[in-house]
Amino acid sequence: MSSQPAPAYPTPVIQSKLPQVGTTIFTLMSALAAEKKAVNLGQGFPDFECDPALIAAVNNAMQSGLNQYPLMTGAPALRDAISRKIATLYGHHYHPQNEITVTAGATQALLTAIHCCIRPGDEVIVIEPAFDSYLPAIALAGGTAVCVQMELGDNGYIVPWFKVAAAVTGKTRLIMINSPHNPTGSVLLPADMQALADIVRGSDILLLSDEVYEHMVYDGIPHESVSRHPELAARTFVVSSFGKTYHVTGWKIGYVAAPAALTAEFRKVHQYNVFSVNTPMQHAIAQYMADPTPYLNLPKFYQRKRDLFRDGLKNTRFRLLPADGTYFQCVDYRAISDLPENDFAQWLTAEIGVAAIPVSAFYENGKDAGIIRFCFAKKDETLHTALERLNKL
Repeated sequence: MSSQPAPAYPTPVIQSKLPQVGTTIFTLMSALAAEKKAVNLGQGFPDFECDPALIAAVNNAMQSGLNQYPLMTGAPALRDAISRKIATLYGHHYHPQNEITVTAGATQALLTAIHCCIRPGDEVIVIEPAFDSYLPAIALAGGTAVCVQMELGDNGYIVPWFKVAAAVTGKTRLIMINSPHNPTGSVLLPADMQALADIVRGSDILLLSDEVYEHMVYDGIPHESVSRHPELAARTFVVSSFGKTYHVTGWKIGYVAAPAALTAEFRKVHQYNVFSVNTPMQHAIAQYMADPTPYLNLPKFYQRKRDLFRDGLKNTRFRLLPADGTYFQCVDYRAISDLPENDFAQWLTAEIGVAAIPVSAFYENGKDAGIIRFCFAKKDETLHTALERLNKL
């Protein structure tokens, strides 16, 4: 047997900062879905286009010469629009000049917020299941994640706040929350905010509130933004995303709203991270936000899709979990199979032709409870095709 010769100039070895991180489950499942020609209800993005008026606004901004660096903090017109939206919806005024920063999507916002306040030895409380960027961002900052698992009952997933309180130590610097919640579709209610306030009151603990699905809360329930609660808002980085709201996930534009003192530290990291964000798209979104109808109508838009998908699963052996927010539906498949979640998701993709994401992927230690997540942010015809296949189960 022949072997490859040793390279003349060997590449130095890097000691990984993220030794446990490999290819994400989203990449793996999307690749398998493409290979098997399955309907991809795994990765969380729409398969339909955004409003043509938004595209026209981008073109107009480009043709108007808005193509050079914007301010590091974000285009003033967009920060003004964000400030007005938050004040109108949640009753809290963030000053557009020193309390709002435009970011390269929510993931960059989360990473930057963590890096600006977490140092080696600090602890960050993370509520699981959790979006997959949280733990790597904490590790890169030298912090230690302390995970508290949500509890699943008849009314869906809830946060056991007594366990969150018990997880607080003298090293706790940050608590991360996410509502509406990915992957479970649960939402935090006023009682949750009161419980959180009771935990942090009188401490120096900061909060990072991931609210990227803020406009996807259903059945008439209002989104309980941290911005509604002055006591919490005073210590919180609030993160949101235009990609989710306007069906443009590939644009990667989000924002952070936070008190001026927190924003000042956030921007110190932000300016050496991405510095600034796509200029014409910022101006286009600012123009588009003048009419609040698109985001005000979003709950109705996605609730119809949620109900279509849930109704289509009624005759299957899946047990539907509550889906009060986001565009995700979790199901318990244990009446169908005793396979572990990763194996079942791969079997479902290869044999039934529908891709989903195992919820175990959202836990630090891969908790396996027989639950997978579907994304219903798809064209009706896509959902009907998926439902036709799933009804074989």
